[in-house]
Amino acid sequence: MEKEIEGANKKEEELVEALLFISGKFLSLEEISSFCNLGVGRVMAILEKLMKKYSGGVIGIVARDNFYKMDVKAEYAFLINKIAAGESEFTKAEQETLAVIAYKKPVHQSYVIKVRGNKAYDHVKKLKELGLLTSKKDGRTFILNLSENFYNYFSITEGSLRELKPFKARAQGEDGK
Repeated sequence: MEKEIEGANKKEEELVEALLFISGKFLSLEEISSFCNLGVGRVMAILEKLMKKYSGGVIGIVARDNFYKMDVKAEYAFLINKIAAGESEFTKAEQETLAVIAYKKPVHQSYVIKVRGNKAYDHVKKLKELGLLTSKKDGRTFILNLSENFYNYFSITEGSLRELKPFKARAQGEDGK
């Protein structure tokens, strides 16, 4: 009887682990509970066990505001993103357009087009289709902003994006010299 319970617990843990592995995005406790047909309390216990299991390795369980995902540690993300996306999911031009939007957010689309050129219309369209940007009509243009999916996709928080310093300031040092 005890071996049956232990086997059932192991299956539940494997189910949650497999879900986190394959999802590639943050999942709420409720989503994990629903997908795995387990109670929220049981899911919490399993997540704690998995966090301990993965605490010393390259892969870990990331927790953010009761959302969880399995991810590679940040220092290896560049390599994983290259491999997973076949070198890069975005062209260099699309990356540069996204960087302008992320740096200036919220920003008028007309400004992005002025800085990046007419091809940026295509870049913005693709980034919106991928759910990385939101847009709101503002007169004859749109106000572009980063969506929640952007932060999930790149495994960053809005706060960490604000902490980034302009390149010139980083190159010159803290005091600007």
